[in-house]
Amino acid sequence: MNAPVVIMGVAGCGKSSFAAALSHALDWQLIEGDEFHPTENVNKMRACIALTDEDRAGWLDVLANELVQRGPHAVLTCSALKKAYRDRLRQSVQGLLFVHLDLTREQSIARVTQRPGHYFQPALVDSQFAALEKPINESGVITVDATQSIETIQAQVCAWLQAKECV
Repeated sequence: MNAPVVIMGVAGCGKSSFAAALSHALDWQLIEGDEFHPTENVNKMRACIALTDEDRAGWLDVLANELVQRGPHAVLTCSALKKAYRDRLRQSVQGLLFVHLDLTREQSIARVTQRPGHYFQPALVDSQFAALEKPINESGVITVDATQSIETIQAQVCAWLQAKECV
């Protein structure tokens, strides 16, 4: 089984840091989902306006296309907060896998506050938790504690991927 991996979770969970480490360790391509947000979405987040399903729809389509173009050895960062968002990505890529980096609201706020200059504002964290539909009992998903070290998370995820014969 060869399938790309989506690193998902709320803001501040460490998607970008972990995806960079995992893609480097596996020698897979990294797709930083935030780089594909249209200017309108970025401007809304800078203004502390939460994105809607409609705002995310085009972005998810672009990300799905990126996954198809890059092939099975890719790691994508995408919040993928709702099951419908994950299903949209799954429609484009058979066997798509997800790593859910889980943390609390308080931990998310603390981490987001420490990212000065990032367009995602701490005031938006609550909207992420309101939208989050945890991927409980979804096939092809592993949930890990995002407060662990990147090395610990990487060991867990690599073992999971090896068990699925992805690496």
